[in-house]
Amino acid sequence: MDAKLLQILVCPVTKGPLVYNKATNELISKSARLAYPIRDGIPVMLEDEARKLAENEEFA
Repeated sequence: MDAKLLQILVCPVTKGPLVYNKATNELISKSARLAYPIRDGIPVMLEDEARKLAENEEFA
C-alpha cells in the first residue's frame, strides 16, 4: 500500500484515519469498525463493500 495514498484516504463513514492491514489486504477504520477491501491494488471505499469487524477481532 502506497504510504502517500494512505495519508490522504479517510473512512467515508467517519472521515477518520485508516490503517493498512497487510495480512488481510484491507484498510481498517477503527472508529467505524469496518474493513475496506483492496482489489487489484485499488482501495474499494464503499460502505456497502466493507466488512464489519468482529468485536474480538484484532487489527494493526
